[in-house]
Amino acid sequence: MAAAAGLIDETLGRVLARSPIIASAPIGPSLRRYANATLVLDSALDPHELLTALQWLEAQLGRKRRGQRWRSRVIDLDIVLWSGGLVADPDLKVPHPLFRQRDFVLRPAAAIAPHWRDPLTGLTLAHLHARLTRRRPLPR
Repeated sequence: MAAAAGLIDETLGRVLARSPIIASAPIGPSLRRYANATLVLDSALDPHELLTALQWLEAQLGRKRRGQRWRSRVIDLDIVLWSGGLVADPDLKVPHPLFRQRDFVLRPAAAIAPHWRDPLTGLTLAHLHARLTRRRPLPR
C-alpha cells in the first residue's frame, strides 16, 4: 500500500492525505483478509484518465485481471469520490456505487476527509460512516 501511494504521488498528482490502514474480511469468493486505506489526491487528470492510470499502476504492482470479480488480488485501486461531482458512464461510476455500504471504505475515508460530502445524498463521510456502523436494536 505504501508503494501504491508513493507511485500515485510520484506520477498521478499530489497525495494530500493518507488514511490509516485497516484490515477487513473479503467480499466474494476470496479467502484472504485485505488491507484497506484511502487517500486524497490532487490531480490534473480527469476521472477516465485517472482510472486508466490506476489500472496501469495496479499492473505494475502485480495485479493480473482474470475476469472473475472479487477474486484475490494484490492491489485494487478505485476512484470513490471526485471533487467534480458525478460520473455515470458504463465503464466508470463516481461516486463508487457501493461505497456507502462498505465500512472498509468509509472508515478510512472519514478519518482523513470527514466533511467531504457525497454528491448524491449530501451527507458527509463522517455521517455516512456513523449511519453504517450505528447499533440497531434487535427485532422483538
